[in-house]
Amino acid sequence: MLQADIRTQSTNPAKLAGLFKKQFELCKVKPGETIAIVSDLGTRREYIEAAFAAAEELDADIYEMCVNAIPTWTSVGVETVGKCKGTLEALMQCDMVLIFHVPLFSSWLKKVMDNGVRIQMIIDAPDDLYALQSPPGLKEALLHAHKLYENTKQVRVTSKAGTDFTYERGEYPVMSQYGFADEPGHFDHWGAGFLHTFPNEGSANGTLYIQPGDIVILPYSRYIQDEIIVEVRDGHIVSIEGGLDATLMREWLEDGKDFPEDRDPFAISHLGWGLNPQARWDSIALYGDSPERNRAATRAFPGNFLFSTGPNTQGGGTRKTRGHYDLPMRGCTIELDGNRIIEDGKVLDPKMIVPRERR
Repeated sequence: MLQADIRTQSTNPAKLAGLFKKQFELCKVKPGETIAIVSDLGTRREYIEAAFAAAEELDADIYEMCVNAIPTWTSVGVETVGKCKGTLEALMQCDMVLIFHVPLFSSWLKKVMDNGVRIQMIIDAPDDLYALQSPPGLKEALLHAHKLYENTKQVRVTSKAGTDFTYERGEYPVMSQYGFADEPGHFDHWGAGFLHTFPNEGSANGTLYIQPGDIVILPYSRYIQDEIIVEVRDGHIVSIEGGLDATLMREWLEDGKDFPEDRDPFAISHLGWGLNPQARWDSIALYGDSPERNRAATRAFPGNFLFSTGPNTQGGGTRKTRGHYDLPMRGCTIELDGNRIIEDGKVLDPKMIVPRERR
């Protein structure tokens, strides 16, 4: 590899402890609280050290629980906690869990959250922890959007490319991530800034015209190169047409089937939009396609419509399929019960607009 091909880290490693301390303060960590780290065989050791130093600065107690696994980016719902006796019980008793892999769609996560434990997920690179850390006003913008979404019955998504997609909501809760876990039972992702819910069963219908420049962040971490036309009927994808990107999507979802007639990978999963002004749509072009550089940025950039397929257990549903696809789309118009909040990818609602900090 040429030296010019190497993208060097720009964040001074010595600053990590300070970043973690700021994050803990956003999470309202108090003296005497107990923080449990859930790490894995692939976790950056400098993150563990920074978390220990930050907790000590705030007079909080902290320990590490390392699971015997390296959960992959493309596997969801992996039960990394609970197989060893006492692990689930230990997490249920702490004040906050700091987890370094994706626990979403796992059964243990809901049990711990239901016990009032805060869950802070950290899965991005050091430069992104710095650049994407929640700016002032992001939580307020997300809570405003959350309330609007919560009171919405029907959503319509359109685009100049031809997208016309509708769904109803109300069966499943709205979930918001503003970057820090500061409330009992709240899950959040450092660097995030988006909200989503799961559509009512069977309610999603229409056509999505996925365009070059839209992003497949899971499983591939790549820009769409050629148009994909996705037909949705009664809550499930019925056709995926196009070139290479359509083939990749179709074959990934087919591979997620547990039996030949399994339709769960093709079910519509979480749907929402991003609001974090620190997040960049062009992060893949700037920093490369490593998932660690794009997990938060590509989901959270303002005005994207986050389309996904597959599981819905995070919202209380029963689908646990491996066929999960996350696809933030640009240039969409989103209407909540006829109220247009985003037009052509630009946020219209002033209460959802957060100033970007230059960092």
